[in-house]
Formats: sequence, C-alpha cells, structure tokens
Amino acid sequence: MKLIETHIVPAGVKDIRLQEYAVSIFKAAPTKSSIKKAIKRREIKIDGKASNTGDWVKEGQKIELFKQEIPKKVFSLKLEVLFEDDHIGVVNKPAGYPTSGNYFKTITNALPFNLKVSTEPTVLAAPQPAHRLDNPTSGLLLIAKTGDSLRKLHRDFKEKKIQKIYTALVYGEFPGEKSLQYKIEDKVSETEISLIRSFHINRNDYSFVSAIPNTGRTHQIRIHLAKAGFPIVGDKLYGKENSTGNIKGLFLSATSLKFQHPVTLEWMNIAVAPPKRFIKIEEQRELT
Repeated sequence: MKLIETHIVPAGVKDIRLQEYAVSIFKAAPTKSSIKKAIKRREIKIDGKASNTGDWVKEGQKIELFKQEIPKKVFSLKLEVLFEDDHIGVVNKPAGYPTSGNYFKTITNALPFNLKVSTEPTVLAAPQPAHRLDNPTSGLLLIAKTGDSLRKLHRDFKEKKIQKIYTALVYGEFPGEKSLQYKIEDKVSETEISLIRSFHINRNDYSFVSAIPNTGRTHQIRIHLAKAGFPIVGDKLYGKENSTGNIKGLFLSATSLKFQHPVTLEWMNIAVAPPKRFIKIEEQRELT
C-alpha cells in the first residue's frame, strides 16, 4: 500500500471515535462513506496498526491513510501528450482504439505508459479520461489524474462549460453555417456546423467542416451530418459507400478543446491539426 496522508491528533481531542473524527482530516477521503470504506479496506492505520470504525481517537496518535496499489494493465502505445501537470493531461487519441472498455488495447490502459504519476493527495490509481471518443474518432482527450480533478471536469461537462470542436470531411458542398437539430433516442440534440472549405475529386463535391456539439448524444455529429445530407466520409454506420477510391477509416477528429483548468482555474485552449490522412485526401483534387 502507498502512504497518502498523515495526521497527528492535536491536544484537546477526546471522546470521539475514528469514523467520526477522520472525516475532517483527510483530503483524499472527505466523506463519512469514504472513511468507512477506507477502514474496511484496512487503509487507515493508527500508530502503525490497522484501525476499526469504533476505535477511540487519542491525543498524539498518528493516523495514516494508505491507498491500495492495484496492479495496472499497461498498454505500451505511444501517445502525443499536448499538456500535462499534476492534476490533468491532454492527449491526442489515434483512430482505431476505444477510449475504455473491457479490452486490453484501450487508451485508458495506455495512459500510465504516457503520463507521469501525480504527487497530489487525491491521486487516482491510474489516470482516467474525463470523457470519451468513439473507437474510429481521433483527437483530443482530456484526462484526470486526481479524484478532485475528475469530479470537477465531470461537473463542467455536465454544465456545458467545456467546448469540443471537431473537424470532419463530408460528402457534398456544405452551405456555410448551419445549426443541426435532430432528436436522438427522443432526446433533443444540437450541433453547430461551419464550412471550412469545399473541393472536388473525380467530379464529386467534398467539404471540410467544423462541428461543435452543444449536446452530448452518442454518435451525435455523425447522425446529424448524415440526416442533413452530408454524411462523413468513411462512416460505415451512418454514411455511404466511398467514391474517392481506397479510403479507410472515419474522417472525424476532435481538434480543439476549450476548458477551465479544474485547479488553477486558468482558461485553456488546446488545438491540433487534423490527421495527415485528411490532408492527403484533399491533395487528390490537384490531380483531377
């Protein structure tokens, strides 16, 4: 087990049991429920000995909080790290890997291979994605290293304080800017689409577009663009057969993240260029 926090009982403390007293002393276990679970897992020791909920706390005792070190399944996949500190990280997810799930080759299992271990008291057993990208989607993924940061980022996503911008290659000549609103599983959903540029290959129209999902439904961008008549190139689920030659993979990438750092509260804007294959397909227009 790894030692997380240490507390020395000050003078004047008496007539209180550990379960009630410990709630106020550990940042990594701030609730009565978390203290009870830590005691049950034998992660709290008094003067070096495993404690019980009914133990009486006495002046001068040393109370220590430990964390079980769970063996990690580490997937040795090298990722591009755009930002990292003791609280969070931002990585560039390659297409073809699930963010998480009951598999070995996931981005989650690759995070310990790419990110440094946090020294914060609420450090997670392993870094955790604060959101997800579909298996065929590439791009920016926001990672939490501590429990505090994970809770804050989840709250910010729920309150729509984090903006994700995607770049997609679609069939057709997209008409400038458009707000797409279609129900997905009977739930309201909205995506803002803006044209980046259009071009032709083999007498067919294509457009690079920017997509901002204002809601977070599953496959939202893919469904909305398909329903609007501009399916994403390479989308086998909602799109159509390729007419651009031997093209593989979904042409959808999360290229920008705008969010407030969960600890420093600094506003951050991180962006990457679309994958090289996006550029290579556009180069074909110069040959036609």
